[in-house]
Amino acid sequence: MPIEVLMPALSPTMEEGTLAKWLVKEGDTIQSGDLIAEIETDKATMEFEAVDEGVIGKILIDEGSEGVKVNTAIAVLLEEGESADDITASATPAAPAAPAAEVAPVAAEKAAPAAPAPASPAAADGSRIFASPLARRIAADKGLDLAQLSGSGPRGRIVKADVENASAAPKAAPAAAAAAPATAPAPTGPSSDMVARMYEGRTYEEISLDGMRKTIAARLTEAKQTVPHFYLRRDIQLDALLKFRGELNKQLEGRGIKLSVNDFIIKAVALALQAEPAANAVWAGDRVLQMKASDVAVAVAIEGGLFTPVLQDSELKSLSTLSTEMKDLATRARDRKLAPHEYQGGSFAISNLGMFGIDNFDAIVNPPHAGILAVGAGAKKPVVGADGELKVATVMSVTMSVDHRVIDGALGAQLLQAIVENLENPMVMLA
Repeated sequence: MPIEVLMPALSPTMEEGTLAKWLVKEGDTIQSGDLIAEIETDKATMEFEAVDEGVIGKILIDEGSEGVKVNTAIAVLLEEGESADDITASATPAAPAAPAAEVAPVAAEKAAPAAPAPASPAAADGSRIFASPLARRIAADKGLDLAQLSGSGPRGRIVKADVENASAAPKAAPAAAAAAPATAPAPTGPSSDMVARMYEGRTYEEISLDGMRKTIAARLTEAKQTVPHFYLRRDIQLDALLKFRGELNKQLEGRGIKLSVNDFIIKAVALALQAEPAANAVWAGDRVLQMKASDVAVAVAIEGGLFTPVLQDSELKSLSTLSTEMKDLATRARDRKLAPHEYQGGSFAISNLGMFGIDNFDAIVNPPHAGILAVGAGAKKPVVGADGELKVATVMSVTMSVDHRVIDGALGAQLLQAIVENLENPMVMLA
């Protein structure tokens, strides 16, 4: 029976994507692992690998098509002995029958086109169960309860082999749930038509929003409306750090490594989160998850938007390792070549606009992070020393935006104090 190749979900939050490019054409024979297409999400363009082998019988979605829903059939694969005549009229692109389940960036598994995939199941505690469309179909046919299975796929995803090897068991009866009353959407300001009428007669260029810009707009609007922000500000004297950095860079010159001030900031934040473990946490709706490692996200500006790649276990890494990893992540971010696991997660973020000459600014917390440090430029300023004498020092202004649901004022102040102490006494970070 012909196999539908479905639009994959390349991240847990992906609902639709752009079929940027086909790497095969109708009539091509493919093997498992062959690259067949490039899929563009709101964040990156990722290669899509085949799982099954066969012949591309029909391409259902043209390359360049935008807004293709996850689990939509994008092509039909013919197995040995089948021909194009076996492709029925039902093999046409349509809206998916179920919400996207999390998948790794590989091709969709073999799916029976005649039966729609059951809706994504949920565990008894209400959490979502990640399973491939084919696994859900087989489970439905065998009467299996997916909540009772363990997945062997990426991130515990339930795949075909898991349900085929499982013994049938009666499904738990779903709990009855009262339908929630529909709520009116929150006002979002004047409509596009109203705004256009305001500028009638004026010359302008209309720029359509791409997936990244739509996501940024939606997430930051939600963050500003739902996260109870508060802000803590400090000035940090950088003279000791700049001197220490210069000495280290001379010693690292032979290895081709040049440390930036931002590398020290990443390390300072990572160690501060370890010193104040209660602040190393994320908001999870009805609970707080207190993290063990310091996974620090760093905002990277790219054309048309930004990424926040995450440096995992930052507290354990040397300054030179952090510098090398950050440069690699930033380069691939600008090329939109980051994998989802490289820009998802983290508990705290850094946004540095000092290189653009910005003295100070307030950043928006990126949920589920508990905070973000906005870093301004270092500048020569008069300061009063410990001995009461007036002197000139290089001062950098920072603002820490905090989610009050996770971090209270005193804890936030302690976290920022730890960051300041690390940066003003940089040798301590190597101890």
